[in-house]
Amino acid sequence: MSTPGAAAPVLARTLAAPAPGWTTTVDAVVVGSGIAGLTAALELRTRVPHVLLVTKGELSSGSTVWAQGGIAAALDPEDSPEAHLADTLVAGVGVCDPAAVEVLVTEGPARVRELVARGANFDLAANGDIALTREGGHHADRIAHAGGDATGAEISRALVAQLDAVRSDPGIEVIENALVLDVLTGTSSTGTPDGPVTRACGVTLHVRGEGTRDGVGAVLARAVVLATGGVGQVFRSSTNPPQATGDGIAAALRAGATLGDLEFVQFHPTVLWLGLGAKGQLPLISEAVRGEGAILLDTDGHRFMPAQHPMAELAPRDVVAHAIVRQMAATGSDHVLLDARHLGADFLRSRFPTITERLAENGLDWTEEPVPVAPAQHYHSGGVVTDLHGRSTLDGLYAIGEVACTGVHGANRLASNSLLEGLVFAHRAARQVTERVAAGELEQVEPVDRPGPSALVAAAARSRIQSIASAGPGVIRDGDGLAAATARLAAVRTDAHEASDVVAQPQAAEWETTNVHQVATALTAAAALRTESRGGHFRTDHPDTDPAWERRVVVSLDADGTLRVR
Repeated sequence: MSTPGAAAPVLARTLAAPAPGWTTTVDAVVVGSGIAGLTAALELRTRVPHVLLVTKGELSSGSTVWAQGGIAAALDPEDSPEAHLADTLVAGVGVCDPAAVEVLVTEGPARVRELVARGANFDLAANGDIALTREGGHHADRIAHAGGDATGAEISRALVAQLDAVRSDPGIEVIENALVLDVLTGTSSTGTPDGPVTRACGVTLHVRGEGTRDGVGAVLARAVVLATGGVGQVFRSSTNPPQATGDGIAAALRAGATLGDLEFVQFHPTVLWLGLGAKGQLPLISEAVRGEGAILLDTDGHRFMPAQHPMAELAPRDVVAHAIVRQMAATGSDHVLLDARHLGADFLRSRFPTITERLAENGLDWTEEPVPVAPAQHYHSGGVVTDLHGRSTLDGLYAIGEVACTGVHGANRLASNSLLEGLVFAHRAARQVTERVAAGELEQVEPVDRPGPSALVAAAARSRIQSIASAGPGVIRDGDGLAAATARLAAVRTDAHEASDVVAQPQAAEWETTNVHQVATALTAAAALRTESRGGHFRTDHPDTDPAWERRVVVSLDADGTLRVR
């Protein structure tokens, strides 16, 4: 199945890059240093002989550090995993995998308590228990937070400290400032009862000057665990850090893995509006602020959410984001206002110190005035399709955290389920890799070249690609806009390394831009195919939710690079 009347896009199956100048062999390589990657590396360290953790920046620079609101788990005796499951399924609008959600909510509380045992200091209530708050879509107080609004930073600190404590262990190695280029693939000689299989067998990566190795190298491994985060920089404005360029999703696609739910992009309703020219990573005003009682006003001072949803400002994020966009259109404005003044200056400064500081840096005092906000890309519910143990459709390749499509989020992630998903499925993937290595099921195979041309998109094209993605598969979509985006993305030069008139060389900015282009192409194709509105996918030409679409859209590449959407 594909978009009617449109030729299927063709994408290269490798990045244009120099041949590896060095090679190392490990049992498992983990890519990414957010909550999922750090947890997986720590769990694997004691279970397999040699694990390598690769991170794009410094060890503490993963996306987790930016998470403000908290981590959701049924920790209150008055709460239950069943209630958490129900709220998650409602937010996912009929396309969650109930089995994956059940794993999340039942194993989640124990995993959070293990985080505490690993040194994470959550905010405490007067009785000494973990303090819990509420966010949009939750019908119970189940959000654990740290430092008021610095939960991700505290979790990252604790996990990095755990890793630093074992750096001298020869069983674990860390390479910082390294961009993974491609997932290597080879053919297993043993295979399955059906014959030999293609298997992930490592990665190529480029280590920048500050890393422990230099230039392009190859890591051969029995298992590859992707924990590379989301796709924020595919869009013009996002709450994601600059390194969120969809590297893991693009590399998995090129290697032959199946992607799913790409069209479900969560646009956070309340991102600080800094003017029409703002781009890149924008400050997030956590949903926890609305959880504490802040309200939304349009630029005429009218509170509009109570008329939109029974939960008003605490409705699921897609509902709030769409309502804001409609209200902006009705008032002819490019933003709305978040009013928290009634919560009191002392409360705002103590509960949300990071947000207070970020607002002050931009000349705003939210204790005295409402702050301008508008939706921006925040989270990607789709990614590399996995089973309940993080296994992708490509043997030997695992995906955990935001890069994965576990089925937990469906069409719309429930607030603060993302950190929990990374934590729970990192444990599961580590256990599964351990068991398969011990059983001899993951033999080390030699990589082979994949057929077809390699790709390189000039870094200069990134802003154009981001504008196309924002206008096509943005907050609100339609068929004409998606068709235009498809055509405009197809026109982007992807063979820049062979064109004498295009300034591009195989280097970090070009590799990242190539990933941005491939992810934008696949995401747009998935959004064009789904002719309904559901969760993070809203089309004005198909505004209703259609029960016939209670199924997953999946994307993969044929051997020749043809993009298949079905």
